[in-house]
Amino acid sequence: MLRYILIAGLACLCCKMFFGRWPWEFASAQPARRQALSRARSLLGVSATASRSEVIEAHKRRVAMVHPDRGGTNDQVHEANAARDLLIGDLPDLN
Repeated sequence: MLRYILIAGLACLCCKMFFGRWPWEFASAQPARRQALSRARSLLGVSATASRSEVIEAHKRRVAMVHPDRGGTNDQVHEANAARDLLIGDLPDLN
């Protein structure tokens, strides 16, 4: 029994060394797309049920705050544009 505990501990250490994460951290990780959507919603300050018009209005507000003419950077504007595109692309089609 002790042998199996030592093997499991060694396997956990190897996982941490090679992947940079403990094995139990893989189980709780969000899929990349869901994580990107969550980040985009957070950046624009909209809810998960936001409509297209709400996303566009939030994008306009965000770009007005981070525009280079107002002290922001081009990277911040690109990030806001990418968040808008991702959220609008994730909306269901109403055809």
